[in-house]
Amino acid sequence: MNNKTQFEIIVLSIKDLLSKPMLKIAFLPFIATVFIMYFMFFSVADIGLDALQEATVQVQTQETSMQNGITNTTDTTQTYTGYWILDFLLKYSITSWIVGFLVYTVGSFVILWLSLFVAIIIVGFLTPSILKNLQKKYYQDVQFDGYGDIANSAFALIKYLLIMLLLFIVLSPLYFIPLINIIAVNIPFYYFFHKMLHFDVGSTLMSKEDHQIFKIKNSFSIKLQTLFLYFLSLIPFVALILPVFYIIYLGHNYMSKIEVKNIKTLI
Repeated sequence: MNNKTQFEIIVLSIKDLLSKPMLKIAFLPFIATVFIMYFMFFSVADIGLDALQEATVQVQTQETSMQNGITNTTDTTQTYTGYWILDFLLKYSITSWIVGFLVYTVGSFVILWLSLFVAIIIVGFLTPSILKNLQKKYYQDVQFDGYGDIANSAFALIKYLLIMLLLFIVLSPLYFIPLINIIAVNIPFYYFFHKMLHFDVGSTLMSKEDHQIFKIKNSFSIKLQTLFLYFLSLIPFVALILPVFYIIYLGHNYMSKIEVKNIKTLI
C-alpha cells in the first residue's frame, strides 16, 4: 500500500465503497439524513405556515378618473392577511417570479448544505467501523491510538460549528458581490467540512499530539483532499450517498502515511 498516487487511492476507495461490507454501511447516512431532513422540512413548514396565517400586509393603491373635465383621485387601502399575502404576491408576474426564484434557488442551496452538514455529523459515528474494515483488509500493521471519545467529539462539533457561524457573519459583506459571493458563501461550509472529516479520521487513528503533528506536516495535501471531496459534495444528492466514501478516501491517505512511518521506524 506504500507510495500510492492520489489517482490510485481514489480508484481503490471506489472499489472499497462498492464492496459488500461498505455498501451495508453506506446506506445508513443516506437513510438517516433523508429521515432527519424530512422531519425538519415539515417542522419548518408548520412554523412558516403559522407565521403566514398571523401576518398582515396593507397595500395602498391610487386610481385617477376624469369626470366633466375634473380629475378625481381615489386612494384605496387593501389589507391582506394569512394566505391572501401569497395570493397577492402570485397575482403579478414580477412578484410571482421573485417568489419562485427565492423558493427554488435559496431553498435548493439550503437543502444542499443542510443535508451535507447532517451527513458529515452522521458519518462521524460510523468512522471507527469504516477504518477498522480498511485496517483489517490493508493495514494490519497500523495500530489505532485514537482520542475521539464522546466528550472530544462533542467539543469539536460545537467549536467548528461556532467558527463556521462566525465566518458567515464576517464574510456577509461579500455575499452581495457577484461571483465573489459564490466563493464567500462556500468558505464557512468548507471549513466545517474539512475540520470535521479530518477530526473524525485523525481522532480515530492517532493520539491528539500525533494528529497535530500529522496535520502540520501534511497541511497542504489534506486541504487538497478535502477540497476535492467538497467539490464532489456540491453535486446534487452526492452529499447523501458518498459520506462513507469520504472516510474511506481519507482513511487510505492517513493509514498509508502511518504505515510508511512505522516501516521507517523499524528500519
